[in-house]
Amino acid sequence: MSIREERGLSAILPADQSVADYLADHPDFFERHAGLLEQLRLPHRSGAATVSLVERQVSVLQDKNRALDHRLRDLVAVARSNSALSDKVHALAIRLLRAEDKSSVLDGLERGLREDFGASQAVVVLFHNTSEIVQGVKTRFLRSVDRSDAALQPFATFIQQSRPRCGRIRDVQREFLFPGENEGIASVAMVPLGRKCEVGILAIGSNDPKRFNPTMSTDFLARIGDLASAALAAASHRLEAARGGS
Repeated sequence: MSIREERGLSAILPADQSVADYLADHPDFFERHAGLLEQLRLPHRSGAATVSLVERQVSVLQDKNRALDHRLRDLVAVARSNSALSDKVHALAIRLLRAEDKSSVLDGLERGLREDFGASQAVVVLFHNTSEIVQGVKTRFLRSVDRSDAALQPFATFIQQSRPRCGRIRDVQREFLFPGENEGIASVAMVPLGRKCEVGILAIGSNDPKRFNPTMSTDFLARIGDLASAALAAASHRLEAARGGS
């Protein structure tokens, strides 16, 4: 760029800024000079022609409206999804409330996850007081281990954090939770049962790698964990009370 061109550009830029500043300070300018709006021409976004300033403003507003409409549709879809999940959690709560003992609690939990939530692969790992509950519960759904079992070492961080986790898990974790079926499990939701997994772990597996991902909300999973652990604790209390009264 020549010195003359640089000087010309430096003279234009302050002038452009002055015009912009003036229009910003006088928002009623085009109301007092309405005819200018039709005279001002801007390149069309496609580059094929020119349009008036008013037409450009209309185009910009239409784009904004479309973006807002898409956003609103997304919010409505999320609200409907949350409402459906809330209904399913409510139905699960009723199942668990009707359960009279631990065996019934686990059976209701397994049925609710399979029938209401479409969970084809799920397992509950209980850490203590399991001697009386295995009858009537599918062994595929129930695992009982000592809390000090070395097989739980790969879950140490999850147990300590005590919050639901979604996504891919390590092979050793997947093999422990879903023995013999780990190759078909692409994503997993792990839910603590009780504080620091005091009761155990609930794990739900899916062959869809996107079904459970680290970015998804875990609020409803946490509610399911709270319901299950509370129902199991209540069943234990009833059993202890019955033994004490006999």
